[in-house]
Amino acid sequence: MRRTPALVATLVAVAFVAGTASTTTAAPRDLEATLANALRAPGIDPRNAAAIAVDLRTGQTVYSSNPGRSLLPASAEKLPVSFAALRVLGPRHRFRTEVVGAGARSGSVWRGNLWLVGFGDPTLDRADLNRLARKFAATGIRNIAGRVFGDDTHFDRRRDGLGWKSSYLGIESRPIAALSVAGVRLTGVHGSAVAAARAYVEALERRGISVSGRSGSRPAPPAALSIVFDLSVPLSTIVRQLNGESVNFAAEMVLKELGSTAAPRGSSAAGARVVRSALRAAGVPLAGVRIADGSGLSRFDRLTVHALSAILRVGAADPAIRDAFMASLAVAGISGTLERRLDVRPTRGQVIAKTGTTSRASALAGFVRRRYVFAILQNGSPVPYWTAREAQDRFVTALARS
Repeated sequence: MRRTPALVATLVAVAFVAGTASTTTAAPRDLEATLANALRAPGIDPRNAAAIAVDLRTGQTVYSSNPGRSLLPASAEKLPVSFAALRVLGPRHRFRTEVVGAGARSGSVWRGNLWLVGFGDPTLDRADLNRLARKFAATGIRNIAGRVFGDDTHFDRRRDGLGWKSSYLGIESRPIAALSVAGVRLTGVHGSAVAAARAYVEALERRGISVSGRSGSRPAPPAALSIVFDLSVPLSTIVRQLNGESVNFAAEMVLKELGSTAAPRGSSAAGARVVRSALRAAGVPLAGVRIADGSGLSRFDRLTVHALSAILRVGAADPAIRDAFMASLAVAGISGTLERRLDVRPTRGQVIAKTGTTSRASALAGFVRRRYVFAILQNGSPVPYWTAREAQDRFVTALARS
C-alpha cells in the first residue's frame, strides 16, 4: 500500500506516543555544555533568547537558559491555542455552516430571503458551497423570489489581530470573519459575508436554481427556518493546519471560536481568556505568558520556554487529546514546515515540532523521539533567520544523538 506524506506524518507522530523500536543510550555528562554551545550563534543575543530540554523518562531538566524569560513566540503561539481548542472544543468538534430562510415555500418557489450563516469554519471553500447547493436543490426548490444574504455575526467585526502590522491583513491572513470562503475575491476587509453569499448564489445557479434578488450581507432573523447545513472536517484535522502547516488564518478562526464559548460573539480577546483558563487548569505556568492573537503575528504575544515545554508535556500525556495534538506537529524531513528541514540522520522522522518565524522572533518547540521535550525562543530586531534556525537545528541534533 502506498503511503501519502500526511499518513506517514501521522504514523510517525503516533509512534512518539505508542513507542518505537529504537533504543537510546543515556545522555552524556557533557550534554548540557554541548547544547549550550549549539545555541551560540552570531547575531543572537543570549539575553533575548531562551531554551529548555527535559528528559521525559526521568523528568530531569538537561538544559535550561532563561526558562521564565517572556519572549515573542512567533508561530509557537499556535501551540497554546491548539492545545486549548482540543481541550475545550474536543478533537471531534466540527464547524457548522448553515442555510436558513425567512418566508414560505410555494411549490418549487421560495418566496422570501435566504441566509448563508457562518459559524467560523476555517476550511470553508467552494466545494462546501457546492455541497450546500446540492442539498438545497434536493428540496425541489427551483426559484428563490428574494435575496441571499451572508451572515457573519457569530464573530465580532474585527478582521485583524491586535498588534498586527497593517501589511499582515491580506498577506499573512485573510480577514478573520465567521463566514469566509477560501479563494473568493473580496471587495474590502468587511466583504467576506457578501462575497460568500454571491459565491453561494453562483453554486445554486449551477444547480439550476434562479435567484431574483441581489446578494448582500445582513444578520439572519432569529426565527429563520433552518434548511440545509454543512459540517467541516474534525478539529483534530484542522489543528494540523495550525501546527503542521502553520496557517495563520485557521489559528485566528479557532481562537475566535474559543471566544464564542464564553461570549455572545467570538473575539480574539474572549478566546485569549479561554486559552489562559485552559492552560491554568492544566497546570501550565502562566507567568510571562500573554495571548493577544492566535497566530503569533501580534507584537503583544509573549511565551516562555517553561510554558511551552509544559504545554507539550501535558498535551502528550492527556489521553483525550494526545493523538490529535501529537499528530498536529510537523515531522522532520517528512511533513509540514519541517518537510525540508532536519532531513538527515539522526533527526529525520525523529523530531516532531512547531516552528515559528517573524522578523523579530524565531522558535522551535517539540519532541526528540520519546526521550526529550524541548523549546527554543530567540528574539532580535531583527532576528537573523538562518543563524537562528541553524542554532535550533544543532540543538535538536545534539539531543537526537545523545
